[in-house]
Amino acid sequence: MTNAEEERLWADLEQALAQDDGHAAQSHLAAGRPVHYCDDRHPDAIVREWPDGRRELVAVDGDGHVRVVRSL
Repeated sequence: MTNAEEERLWADLEQALAQDDGHAAQSHLAAGRPVHYCDDRHPDAIVREWPDGRRELVAVDGDGHVRVVRSL
């Protein structure tokens, strides 16, 4: 991938995120699956939200293993 292609990919991603209305996340929660997202209040962790409303901070190691840091 060239630098120009990578820059365009990031620009497209930023645009899609700016237009996100939460529909996809709500669909996942409605189907019984958790969603993961970033929250400015917790800059060093990822928030995992479960369909029942529970939220936890998680960290992912280099092998892709998810570890719960703490419940919110």
